[in-house]
Amino acid sequence: MKWTKYHLFLAGLMLTTGSLNTLSAKWADMFSAPGCHGSPDHDFSHPFVQAVGMFLGELSCLVVFYILLCHDRRRSEPSMDPGESFNPLVFLPPALCDMLGTSIMYVALNMTSASSFQMLRGAVIIFTGLLSVAFLGRRLKPSQWFGILITILGLVVVGLADFVSGHGDDSHKLSEIITGDLLIIMAQIIVAVQMVLEEKFVYKHNVHPLKAVGTEGFFGFVILSLLLIPMFFIHVGSFADNPRQVLEDALDAFCQIGHKPLILLALLGNTVSIAFFNFAGISVTKEISATTRMVLDSLRTLVIWVVSLALGWEKFQGLQILGFIILLLGTAVYNGLHKPLMAKMPCFAREQITEEGNVPERERLLGGEKANEEN
Repeated sequence: MKWTKYHLFLAGLMLTTGSLNTLSAKWADMFSAPGCHGSPDHDFSHPFVQAVGMFLGELSCLVVFYILLCHDRRRSEPSMDPGESFNPLVFLPPALCDMLGTSIMYVALNMTSASSFQMLRGAVIIFTGLLSVAFLGRRLKPSQWFGILITILGLVVVGLADFVSGHGDDSHKLSEIITGDLLIIMAQIIVAVQMVLEEKFVYKHNVHPLKAVGTEGFFGFVILSLLLIPMFFIHVGSFADNPRQVLEDALDAFCQIGHKPLILLALLGNTVSIAFFNFAGISVTKEISATTRMVLDSLRTLVIWVVSLALGWEKFQGLQILGFIILLLGTAVYNGLHKPLMAKMPCFAREQITEEGNVPERERLLGGEKANEEN
């Protein structure tokens, strides 16, 4: 398929905003400011407030969708396809998964580096493949199983790099880094459940990308905003970094923002970038392919790592490079990117045509062929 200027724009938008999303979230975590009632300087550690900001970014996509739709309908010849009508509640289960997974990842981002955070998110391939076999009736190809094994190896190498760097890291304790890495992997299980739910209940509808992102963001924003109230009173001891040691102290977050407005800039960067990133990601899947989306998601890991090194946020670790290369290789094998090279071999070309057929791109991302053909 020949790429158009619009395709290049979507790919660049996804890569840029995806990188800014993680970097701005990590930037906010690195600030220190006084809190409410004259409390001394302490780190800005408010993962659930950051998650609310992320869902606000997704919710803004719904506003943009209706603005564009109203503008299009005023034309003499409307060209915008609003998609078919659907029950918005189909987005509630994946939104709940998104809310839980995102919150856990923001907690983990406080404990580990931005590059490791992004690299370890590659674990989603493992759990997505396994869950698609269990719940969607897919059958993984041998190459996809091999890709999963390579990904597991890459995760081990990245974890080992964090273990080695943790002994000489002044900003994070070794126990925090290990806990953060484990939380990231745990969150990928939830993200994989979200992807399977979206495949089973959401993607069968013809939903406009902006409306899909916005509807999911609406549920996440409303529910998590309401949950901030009980979180303000739930005491969790030393697990929390805020002065009151509660699960989330939103008032303390606002007080810190008031004392150091740059925190607000970082949070706004996270909110705006996630809005454009989600739209670009879904658009890349629909306009180009799901495989391209996975490749771009892997490339932003490299961007985040390079920027983090340039800003002095973390130290150079050779093992991280090795881990990233292995993870990238695992992603490529799982998504079949090795096949164009192997297809040049005459003995493999005929087998490639027979095996691939016309399997939709989204099905290959989630696990390959169906176990049983539908009648």
